[in-house]
Amino acid sequence: MLKLSWKNLVNKPLNMALSLILFALGVGLVSLLLNLNHQIEENFNKNLAGVDLVLGAKGSPLQMILCAMYHVDNPTGNIPVEKSKAFLNPKHPLIKQAVPLSLGDSYRGYRIVGTTYDILQLYDASLAEGQLWANPMEATVGAAVADALHLHIGDKFKSSHGLVDGIEEHEHDFKVVGILKPTGSVIDQLVLTPSESIWESHEHAGSANEDTSGVATSHDDHDHGDHVHTKVPPTVYDSLTIRQLAEQQRLELMEQTDKDITAILLKFRSRTNIQALNMGRNINENTELMAASPPNEIARLQTNLGLGADTLELLAWVIVLVSGLSIFISLFSSLRDRRYELALMRVMGGSPGTLFRLILLEGLLLAVMGYVLGIVLSHVGLGILAGFMKNTYRYSFTGWNFLPEEGWLLVGALVVGFVAALIPALQASRTDISETLSRS
Repeated sequence: MLKLSWKNLVNKPLNMALSLILFALGVGLVSLLLNLNHQIEENFNKNLAGVDLVLGAKGSPLQMILCAMYHVDNPTGNIPVEKSKAFLNPKHPLIKQAVPLSLGDSYRGYRIVGTTYDILQLYDASLAEGQLWANPMEATVGAAVADALHLHIGDKFKSSHGLVDGIEEHEHDFKVVGILKPTGSVIDQLVLTPSESIWESHEHAGSANEDTSGVATSHDDHDHGDHVHTKVPPTVYDSLTIRQLAEQQRLELMEQTDKDITAILLKFRSRTNIQALNMGRNINENTELMAASPPNEIARLQTNLGLGADTLELLAWVIVLVSGLSIFISLFSSLRDRRYELALMRVMGGSPGTLFRLILLEGLLLAVMGYVLGIVLSHVGLGILAGFMKNTYRYSFTGWNFLPEEGWLLVGALVVGFVAALIPALQASRTDISETLSRS
């Protein structure tokens, strides 16, 4: 039966090709959207890292979140350390962890982040080789950066202003002193260094007090060397040591009251404390800083993106239904040419049920082949698209993840094929032997 159904389909290759292409396009588009949405949501949620609040300069809350947490946008501006000291204090009664960020530079499209060791705890990052940054112009790079740019311990490079490579390249070299293990989070895409590195780069470039694009800067061009002391990096990198050193770094940062940073990532000691929950609103209403909740902003972004994705998914299902209609028309129109063949099958002992199953099997064969072709197109297409998305957004996407929802998509495809073939199959089972043979 299977062989006979296949022979009947390939007997009219153009009809079969049209049905397969339509079915594959519909299934492929649904599969592509499912995988893309899943991976985008997974990346967004993973990089939330339990952060409750982001502080920065007044502007767009979403822009600040995308910049400070996902590193795919420009900063909204700078905030003075003087006005941020309370939030950096390790003894703050409401704040469990504060991660200061000084942004503005990059290396070949990968963002350079001036920060403290707090960021390692935030993303559960650890060293693969070398050591952590300790002195200005030392850099510990994420796994993805090291892999993509072929960086090794001891390599030197110059930073560029902004996220565009080669724009306003700075004078001083960064030195790679360590490489982090892969975490699957945004820290893999970052170059980590002390905030002093960012200040020093821009002070020597003569950009202090003139920058308006969110680069962390100094208010004084003449004191950039006074605070720099050579520090010995730790030899033991256990969590207690990292936490103690991070607190020490924050205390030292709090003393730099003439400097600016870009943002602070905050985690509360308790998410049920009413004061902590109201902190963002109080900051926005009573200070010159802006506070934004990452989960709220990302949920709003996903809702907006979801509207477009839902529309595309609806369009994909329309294509699947149209392909089902194409299968129906193809099978229905072929019955007229196959009446004599079907009548002969009845004469040779085939029952009405045999003819019914034969036509039904043809519809299901088309559905299965269309599904397989669509899944292949979807995953190959996503694999190609992943390269472009990685170059643009620095996030890892793959075309080789298969979702449980794709199993349900097969069920949906079989239902469409079954329904499309049902009426032709019923007609075939009711073939009148004597009338058909007498006409032939």
